[in-house]
Amino acid sequence: MTYPQLVHYESESEYRDHYRNVYCRKPMVTFDQIEVRFPLDQFEHAFFESKSRNGIKDTFSKNRAQRIDWIKATLLSPHATLFEGWDYKTKMYDGSRRVAIMFECFVVVISLSLSKNSELTGKFITCYQADNSIEKIQRSPKWQKDSCLHKLKSKKKKVPPIC
Repeated sequence: MTYPQLVHYESESEYRDHYRNVYCRKPMVTFDQIEVRFPLDQFEHAFFESKSRNGIKDTFSKNRAQRIDWIKATLLSPHATLFEGWDYKTKMYDGSRRVAIMFECFVVVISLSLSKNSELTGKFITCYQADNSIEKIQRSPKWQKDSCLHKLKSKKKKVPPIC
């Protein structure tokens, strides 16, 4: 497997421009035909880290940002391993969150929902080197497209109409 090259810029703003130009301008379609959008405000979540490990992402991470092109390569690869994401609020696995692993322990997380025509659509959440958590992630349930679609469609039907 050939790794995408690391991206080397001098400044945070150059990485932000790269993210905006490559990811935010138009949706990306994954190998399994899910359209994924990249909100500009997710840049901080993906490429900043907590300096004091208190959960507040306050420091730009060049190490994370250098792997910016690994996002696209991971989402487009049919060889990526897919897992359900963990919802820390409910303390449960969530099939509408997909964690894709392709290179080393680099993970890409997207949140899934249904489009108006009941197709899966995604929103980029984050990406990172899961050095300390990769084994835990790999013990997560495998993500299944059909199962995700079924759960989201079932959830959609249970919403009461607005009067």
